[in-house]
Amino acid sequence: MTYIAYRAYRRTGVPSLRMLGIGFGIITFGALLAGIAHQVLSVSLEMGILINSVLVAIGLGIIMYSLYLERE
Repeated sequence: MTYIAYRAYRRTGVPSLRMLGIGFGIITFGALLAGIAHQVLSVSLEMGILINSVLVAIGLGIIMYSLYLERE
């Protein structure tokens, strides 16, 4: 989804697609970071869930903002 949004932005130049790609990228990064932190860095499960939840919330906020940009 991140890649598709990025390609659509590159093709059209629409700022809302750029923000959509950034939002999905942050959500993906959050999941990867939480998993790596728990498995490799021996971070507690609760901290991994917290990291994931915070980054998902930020990513969804950016996605919501990208939908708002479309209406302007």
